[in-house]
Amino acid sequence: MADIWLMRHGAYEGHRPGYHAPHEAALTQEGREQVRRSLPLPEGITAIVTSPIPRARQTAALVSHLTGLPIVATSGLLAEWRAPSIVLGRTAETYPPAYRAWRARRLANPSLRCEDGESLTDLHTRARHCAAFLHHAAGRHGPLLAVSHTLLLGVLTHLSEGPAAFITAARTPWQFAERRLL
Repeated sequence: MADIWLMRHGAYEGHRPGYHAPHEAALTQEGREQVRRSLPLPEGITAIVTSPIPRARQTAALVSHLTGLPIVATSGLLAEWRAPSIVLGRTAETYPPAYRAWRARRLANPSLRCEDGESLTDLHTRARHCAAFLHHAAGRHGPLLAVSHTLLLGVLTHLSEGPAAFITAARTPWQFAERRLL
């Protein structure tokens, strides 16, 4: 089986801890520097797959440009957890009551959604499909670099925990431009 390396995108505009970034947030100059410093890639990687969210696409495009590796797929399976729109651009101290109530109940009922957000069960199911997609792509293209986002990457690396992997992922975030073997 071909190796699959997971990489978090670089730093993006407006980043703050605990902040749910808007999807359109772009890489910063520091983010581009983090990507450059993350090179060289592990030996043998032959292709890149990426999330469609701009900060991940920009990270993948920069890695592709600097290494000559092709981007062979962009997949929504690699997108970050879909937070409810009521918290985008907010930090924990400004979360609305509906989101706070959802957070208090999410582990007891992982299928529960907060408004237009993705439930923990939805995220875990998508991560399982993502893992299958990555293994298929690696079988077709060889060792891969998959560029994505901290919560999705954390759930991918803790799939056996079920929907509760979200909590593990939130407690063990990835550094910008960090890579780990799946």
